[in-house]
Amino acid sequence: MARYGVRLENDPNLSPQDYQVLSAQAEKNGFEAVWVPEGGGRDSLTSLATIAMKTEKVKLGTGILPIFARTPTNTAMGAAGMAAVSDGRFMLGLGVGHAPTVESRDGIPFKAPMTRMRETIQIIKALLAGEEVNFTGKQFKLTGASMGAATPKTKVPIYIAALGPQMLEMVGELADGVLMNWTAVDYLQEAIGHIKLGAEKAGRDPNEIDIAGYVRVAVGDDVSVSRDSLRYQVARYASNPFYRNFFAETGFDKEMSAAAAAMADGKLDKAADSITVEMQDQVAVVGTVEECRAALEKRRAAGLQLPVIAPFAVGDNMASHQHVIEALAPAKSP
Repeated sequence: MARYGVRLENDPNLSPQDYQVLSAQAEKNGFEAVWVPEGGGRDSLTSLATIAMKTEKVKLGTGILPIFARTPTNTAMGAAGMAAVSDGRFMLGLGVGHAPTVESRDGIPFKAPMTRMRETIQIIKALLAGEEVNFTGKQFKLTGASMGAATPKTKVPIYIAALGPQMLEMVGELADGVLMNWTAVDYLQEAIGHIKLGAEKAGRDPNEIDIAGYVRVAVGDDVSVSRDSLRYQVARYASNPFYRNFFAETGFDKEMSAAAAAMADGKLDKAADSITVEMQDQVAVVGTVEECRAALEKRRAAGLQLPVIAPFAVGDNMASHQHVIEALAPAKSP
């Protein structure tokens, strides 16, 4: 059975019970993992803990925990708790987030993100391995830190959210996997190349690193409705400098420049009109069940080992999630 994950949107309108229903549905239909993002609203660890209570086999991942909002020790404690609650099914996804969000929402200066990520992972790996940590770095200084009896009995895989070359190389150097976002099919080979380079520099086998990525998906016969919803989702990212640059570097500078200008004027409709069908087909999957399966397999052939299906709302969000999970069930794949 082909490997697939599913991302459940961090939507306050989805209740903890909704998450349990969707995750049980994903487990029943053969999905390997359920990922829950964190960008506002509820924290992802609490959501995953509720999911763990109603599932038995599916892996559970944070997709992702922003590292500026937590200390490495606090993050390791959360990971240890989730590893215990899920009986060893937990995967720790970490990301630096974005400067505007970190500074405005968390009130923390967005300084030296690469250094902070490196030191965070070094500390967390040592703590989760049961070591007593004495660490002096540029961002953190720890003395005698330890998980003690709370040390997980099984390894907690660490995934890094990465899109740019430097962070992708760090994945190869330090992480068990990568979790990409808006996984552009034509960018995959370049991204994987950076991961391999980082692994080779660190003397690691690149084949041991899991290549996972979010793929926005809408399944349905009325493609125009799905594309309308998708255009608005992509356009909103034009306000984020990081993603605007990422999309520009993957060949969509014209679309992002036009969308950013429209968003700056408060014209969301105009921004959405800037998102071409070509761009939509690069960063998302829209169509019938057969068309969606073919597009996802194209990404797998390009090196995406774990496509993480991220249903986006076309109408009711809960219904959209249920429909996509059922329609693209790995257990029903030909």
